[in-house]
Amino acid sequence: MARRLTEEDQQRRTKVMRLRRQGQSFEAIGDQLGISKQRAHQLYWDTLKKIPAQEVAEYRVEQAERLDEMLRRAYEVLGRKHITVSNGRVIYHEDVPLEDDAPRLMAIKTVLAIEERRAKLLGLDTPVKQQIGGEVQVTYNFEGVDVEGLR
Repeated sequence: MARRLTEEDQQRRTKVMRLRRQGQSFEAIGDQLGISKQRAHQLYWDTLKKIPAQEVAEYRVEQAERLDEMLRRAYEVLGRKHITVSNGRVIYHEDVPLEDDAPRLMAIKTVLAIEERRAKLLGLDTPVKQQIGGEVQVTYNFEGVDVEGLR
């Protein structure tokens, strides 16, 4: 029989869920609640397991909406021109401001991270069962053991 949660345990779980929904890392949650990041992670997943399916579906929708907003903003950065600035001055090449590729590359990295998170959230990357064919023969050699005596 599962033990009943104390009021304090329930409040801690509620805080973990609220902070995680706000986008806090498990380390930050642990720091705020005076627990380890591993414990925060454990409380989060234990609590998620106990949430009814309807609430999980609502949570997924909420998370997907957050990811959509982040993705939209990353694509905005990706679509902009970024000028290279060094020591507060625009860098020119042949009298034309030099474009800075770093923000675009970071936006691409961010898009990939968001898409990876979305795939996990929606279960798109579930492992595919592989069947490996072929015949394998294994021979065991026992040293220092009387194999005949074991029969």
